[in-house]
Amino acid sequence: MNFKDFNLSKDVLTAINRKGFEKPTLVQEKVIPILLKKEKNLVVQAKTGTGKTASFGIPLVELLEPKGYVQAIILTPTRELALQVSEEINSLKKKRLKILPVYGGQSISHQIKHLKNGVDIVVGTPGRVLDHIQRKTLDLSKVSYFILDEADEMLDMGFIEDVEKILKSTSDDKFFLMFSATIPQRIISLARKYVKNYEVIKIVDKELTTNLTEQIYIEVNENDKFEALCRIIDLEEEFYGLVFCRTKLEVDKVSGKLIERGYDAEALHGDFSQYQRERVLKKFKDRKINILVATDVAARGIDIDGLTHVINYSIPLNPEHYVHRIGRTGRAGKEGIAITFVTPREYRQLFKIRKFSNAKIKEGKIPSIEQIIQSKAQKIKEDILNKKIQLNDIYYKLADELLEQEENRELVAKLLFKAFKGLDPNSYESISHRPKNQKSQVRLFIAKGKNSGMTKNDLLDFIVQNTGISKNVIQDVVVLDKFSFITVPYKEAEIILSVFKKRGRRSIVSKAKAKN
Repeated sequence: MNFKDFNLSKDVLTAINRKGFEKPTLVQEKVIPILLKKEKNLVVQAKTGTGKTASFGIPLVELLEPKGYVQAIILTPTRELALQVSEEINSLKKKRLKILPVYGGQSISHQIKHLKNGVDIVVGTPGRVLDHIQRKTLDLSKVSYFILDEADEMLDMGFIEDVEKILKSTSDDKFFLMFSATIPQRIISLARKYVKNYEVIKIVDKELTTNLTEQIYIEVNENDKFEALCRIIDLEEEFYGLVFCRTKLEVDKVSGKLIERGYDAEALHGDFSQYQRERVLKKFKDRKINILVATDVAARGIDIDGLTHVINYSIPLNPEHYVHRIGRTGRAGKEGIAITFVTPREYRQLFKIRKFSNAKIKEGKIPSIEQIIQSKAQKIKEDILNKKIQLNDIYYKLADELLEQEENRELVAKLLFKAFKGLDPNSYESISHRPKNQKSQVRLFIAKGKNSGMTKNDLLDFIVQNTGISKNVIQDVVVLDKFSFITVPYKEAEIILSVFKKRGRRSIVSKAKAKN
């Protein structure tokens, strides 16, 4: 099956092709035809990473025409997902549809201004959407499509009551589509209460990450990323990989610097024409270049066997992107390595990726200059001694003349210097071993104490069971009547804060203002 089978317009097919989509995923095969015909409401069990955003995004841009009022509302549990969904739909549309992400933390006056000017599709978090409804700056009475993304996450985060309030502000004459990785009874109850004539579609899970991919993260300062990338490339005997960046600007910057240093690299992002894209991909597939620096959107549809590495130069904002990225290594029975650069502020995101992909992402280190020089020297030695080269007489004659004028050891050293400049340690810049602006220990406040039945051991077990961190790193535990304090390393603090942020709007764990 391909996208043409859905009888989509030429403009939408062009947009799909431009994004590099080749064949519909299983969830797209199931959902797109039903959504195009509005035959019945849907409750879809599908995890992130199955292509669900395009499954509703493609029909929306196909069916909707600009009208100046909200025709579709898409609710997501987080601002990051709201931004991602709105960007995805924007990348699919050819019409002048106006799409607005609406979430807390952004200026509400900015959002009100856009809503007053007319918006066709709103993608937002429940709290901010409800805020606009109560202010009467968002009218959902004419909505034709109500889409609830990651419903079980909404439930876990305490948003379901807000979702119900938002549903009440919409008309009965709408198409309802709900996505959820799991379908607990509360989700079914919500569907039964507000939706008639719905069908449940379950998408069978596929293996999210391949066993042939070794997954590593490396902690590095933002300013040291490029140097770290060069060292990783130089350490390998035959590096053949994709380097992922978050923005087009970063892609251009990284690829440009690699080329300046003499690497065989090219860039690929959304601004490339189809001809440019095909030309770059052909060079990469033919191994005329061994490094391709790309954005997630530009890399869609790339299917190349034999990649040794995928480097996440920028950690992906969505775990789905991580799965897509690293799945490009470890193909055709060959092992691959996925390396993710993580700055000190990004440990929460790393934890989300680990939890979503259920992957063992182990910590790695930036190769030292000594390691690289030693590795290069070994390669040179093997190359000279093991390769059979047909030499004509001029080389032997020149060798004889040189040996008459120079000692053997000195002569060979000079020739190596002339031929292999990369052995000079000064060609590498130094890298900070400890990330800048990082406190080694963080004091955390926990809104549970003796009145909640907590003892010191109970508190330790509570933290360990919920986060998976080692009990040994938790220090200076103080349990008071109404709250407690713990001290943990910076990395573990980011993980703990990330986990408990999901347990409701008001987290029971926060950074302590002062040590007690």
